[in-house]
Amino acid sequence: MSYWVYILASAPGGTLYVGVTNDLVRRTYEHREGLVEGFTRKYGIKRLVYFEAHDTALAAIQREKNIKHWPREWKIDLIVRDNPDWDDLYDRIVC
Repeated sequence: MSYWVYILASAPGGTLYVGVTNDLVRRTYEHREGLVEGFTRKYGIKRLVYFEAHDTALAAIQREKNIKHWPREWKIDLIVRDNPDWDDLYDRIVC
C-alpha cells in the first residue's frame, strides 16, 4: 500500500493545503467536490499541484509534518520544481 503527501492550491500561487492520505484519488475528489468540511472548502482549495508517495504511513505523516512547518517559499519551490505551471494534476492520477 502507498501513502501520499499532497499539496492543494486555490490557484497558482494561491492558498496552500498540505495533507496525507492512503487514497490520493479519493481524497482529492473529496476536496474538489467540497465534501471535506473545513479549511479547503472554506477557501476553495481544489487544485492538486504536488504529490509524492511513501511506503509507510509513518514516513508520509512525518513528511507532511515537515512540509507544514516549512516557510511558504519552500513549499512553492517544491511545487514549481515538478509543476512549474501549477497544473491541476488530478486528471493525471485518475485512471
